[in-house]
Amino acid sequence: MGRVFSLEEAKQLTLRVRSLTAPVTQLAESMAKELQRAENQGQLALAEDLKERLKSLVESWTEGVEQLGGEVKGLWLVDFDAGHGYWCWSWPEIELSFWHTHEGGFRSRKPLDPKKHLIATDQDSLA
Repeated sequence: MGRVFSLEEAKQLTLRVRSLTAPVTQLAESMAKELQRAENQGQLALAEDLKERLKSLVESWTEGVEQLGGEVKGLWLVDFDAGHGYWCWSWPEIELSFWHTHEGGFRSRKPLDPKKHLIATDQDSLA
């Protein structure tokens, strides 16, 4: 198991992840449109080049998120280990607002507010 994050730590890191993600998603969307045009026009060499560039862009984003301590679980989807589950963020969410168990995943995530005992347990572990 990697590093365990308090809710406050994860919230702060989410702001940094969001700042990292915003320009990357814009560039990826632009490149995806260009790729679709190239494929529709039969420009296979350009399409292959764009696919490689998109792959490199996503890999670079993944490395950046991992350097911050996040776990990339999908495209623009990041978890932070809470020790007893994951704090869960996905683009374009403004802030960290969800969690899920270690066994669960994106589809099982729940809003933070109704899960106050998870937050209290997290804060207790810091004392």
